[in-house]
Amino acid sequence: MIASSRFPIREPFAGGLEAHTYSFARELHRRGHRVSVFAAPGSDLGFPVGELDVSAYRPSEAARRDVAAPPARWMEEHHAYLSLMMRLSDAGDEFDLIVNNSLHHLPIAMTQILPMPVVTTLHTPPVPWLESAIDVAGGAGTFVAVSRAMTRAWSHAVSATTILNGVDPDRWRPGPGGEGAVWSGRLVPEKAPHQAIDAALLSGRELTLAGPVLDQQYFDREIRPRLGPRVSYAGHLPQEQLGELVGSSAVAVVTPQWDEPYGLVAAEAMACGTPVAAYARGGLSEIVTEPTGRLAAGADVEALAAAIEGAATCDRDTVRRHAVEVHGLGRMADQYEALFRATVTARAA
Repeated sequence: MIASSRFPIREPFAGGLEAHTYSFARELHRRGHRVSVFAAPGSDLGFPVGELDVSAYRPSEAARRDVAAPPARWMEEHHAYLSLMMRLSDAGDEFDLIVNNSLHHLPIAMTQILPMPVVTTLHTPPVPWLESAIDVAGGAGTFVAVSRAMTRAWSHAVSATTILNGVDPDRWRPGPGGEGAVWSGRLVPEKAPHQAIDAALLSGRELTLAGPVLDQQYFDREIRPRLGPRVSYAGHLPQEQLGELVGSSAVAVVTPQWDEPYGLVAAEAMACGTPVAAYARGGLSEIVTEPTGRLAAGADVEALAAAIEGAATCDRDTVRRHAVEVHGLGRMADQYEALFRATVTARAA
């Protein structure tokens, strides 16, 4: 399984992609598969896992003098993935299948040099780097999109099978609910937690924010001035504490400013029985349905405030049951396993 070379797969997770990789790898291991993971140093999946080392790059003095040199982080990631792909190209029958869960272009572009099939999950809307890689590889490999919205978005470049992401209902347990609202995720402009604050206050509810601050300037400009008696920041929480916070909230608020590929935080909240009020962007329109929450037009804070109050009327048992049946980890793993078998069989034939 190829993950991020930048963020370790361990709690507290840097984002939804890391949380998804963690749950997916653990479930495959639980089902008896032998799993090796390529991820940033410091990853901890909680079970003995084969590790594919991230190769470090240290530019020479001559390279550092290049005035047109790419940023250091770009070069570090390029070197890590290039080293990995060259190592896998010589892996023989060591692996039956590669699951590309990264956002980097090289695992796609170099698919054809590998002796084993590759299943790439498209976790983002179309971006130039990945489009270019798909074009160079001639569409080689098997592709999965995490929502019907992403399948449509990528249809001009590649044909993809839709498999909704899944959350572990044993880790995201039902909670008692409460009166306040909760927002969780990366505190960055494209997630717009400041709009969640404004909408929650407009609806008359308190709001608790949780997640990593990955844009300090944005946090200082838009979030810190809004904190006060009715708005609090709980920090970057481990999953168990985050689940308790979400489960003890009346509503989870989701406010993307882009076409959300899936909306993992929405599925996590629903697994806790907590209904969701969200902007109708991308995959969220498939995740948040009438029994589980309410949708509002993107960036319409007043409509989101109304959605918060509407979502609070949803039956928590119904929300939880829907999440387990439709967005459960077991359902997702079943679909991926079937795809893996078909992919390996077709490659052998």
